[in-house]
Amino acid sequence: MSAAPRRLLARTWFSDPFTCSSCRRRRLLSGSAPLQSGHNKWSTIKHDKGKNDAAKNKQRSIFSHEISTASKIFGPDPNVNPRLALAISTAKKAGVPKALIESAIARGQGISVSGAALESVIVETMLPPAVATVIDCQTDNKLRTLADIRLLIKEYEGSVTPTTYLFEKKGRIIFREKNGVGIDEVLEEALEAGALDVIVNNEGKVVVLTKTNETKSTAQALANSLDLEIDETDIIWDPNEDTKVELKDKEVANHLNGFLEELQEITGVQGVYMNIAQGSLDNALWSELLSRITT
Repeated sequence: MSAAPRRLLARTWFSDPFTCSSCRRRRLLSGSAPLQSGHNKWSTIKHDKGKNDAAKNKQRSIFSHEISTASKIFGPDPNVNPRLALAISTAKKAGVPKALIESAIARGQGISVSGAALESVIVETMLPPAVATVIDCQTDNKLRTLADIRLLIKEYEGSVTPTTYLFEKKGRIIFREKNGVGIDEVLEEALEAGALDVIVNNEGKVVVLTKTNETKSTAQALANSLDLEIDETDIIWDPNEDTKVELKDKEVANHLNGFLEELQEITGVQGVYMNIAQGSLDNALWSELLSRITT
């Protein structure tokens, strides 16, 4: 259609003598609003859904970790393991699927739901800007887990390369908080029991670091002598202080956060360790990063 007929067609309803001026104005004002409104509404729904899904996944990860830890320390039977029974009950009330609960119980025993032994997998990578990362996994499908993680590393411009030499492998014991028992009360006995260090984590809980082969014995000895409840025991990769990378750029922190968030979605990932320090990064971004790595 040529320009002239289009202008004529436009004038037909703009200047129709049988249409009142009020109606003409309404038609003019309603031009493209529905499309714009629909687009904005969908964007808002999509954005909110993404945030809700991320929050739900994080919550499920927390429940799964607690169930797995309770199963690992005190056994897989909730009838004789009160901590496991409580963790399962809390998870069910929060809507955690039965399959996820069963998987977490089995993982605490080092097996899959089918009974097959889980295989330990360590992935070492360097992420921009030279952040050494160790990813600890337990999986019943090593090839799939490795493929998923390596693809994600590539998407975030990282490279698979040796990095464990920048960390020290240690046993870690986290005790549940108890009134009147802090780092000062634990320190002396922990060192006598052969502990390497005693610190307080971001949640205010006392953490004892040991040699890897002494983790269980040290945990039980301190739990009995100080009447403490073991919150968690595991083997970690502790970054060497003199090799830590200070974070000064907000974009770098957001890049790492994006990687960690997607990494949480990969089945079998148990722990993520990075040699990072806060530097001049603001507290909110630093806290978000710490919530996603194993410290």
